[in-house]
Amino acid sequence: MKLYSHKPEGYECPFCRIVSGIEKDNKGTKQRDIIYQNKYVTAFIASKWWPNNKGHVLVVPNEHFENIYELTAEMAAEIHRAAQMTAFAMKHTYGCDGVSTRQHNEPAGNQDVWHYHLHVYPRYENDNLYLTKGSYTEPDERPFYSEKLRLGIEELLANQE
Repeated sequence: MKLYSHKPEGYECPFCRIVSGIEKDNKGTKQRDIIYQNKYVTAFIASKWWPNNKGHVLVVPNEHFENIYELTAEMAAEIHRAAQMTAFAMKHTYGCDGVSTRQHNEPAGNQDVWHYHLHVYPRYENDNLYLTKGSYTEPDERPFYSEKLRLGIEELLANQE
């Protein structure tokens, strides 16, 4: 048993499924929602949105780590590299006023998927992110945002060469 583990017996990890390219026929994340992927991390448009912060992104390690207690420092650096690229792409393509990141661990910390993930939210003046509740989207709502961010990240990477 891992330290501070809360995943139930027989847990099927939805983020491991996304990373491996497997889709379920439901409203969950689709392969077309992925905005960036390398050998360490995958970033994708979240299927749950907050009303004034649409198109937020989750960055996950490709290897399964349940929470921050298991995460290696090297993997944390890779996750934050991808989060930073996502933030720049959001500023450029969404025209947002700012960006927030947040991450949850254990039930008391509001973790509800047992695979480490970092949220990257586009922020706008008076958006009330922390005063609103999220709701699940339809898969057809997400490509508008994933295409924008994919292009934004491609431009960033091209300019780094």
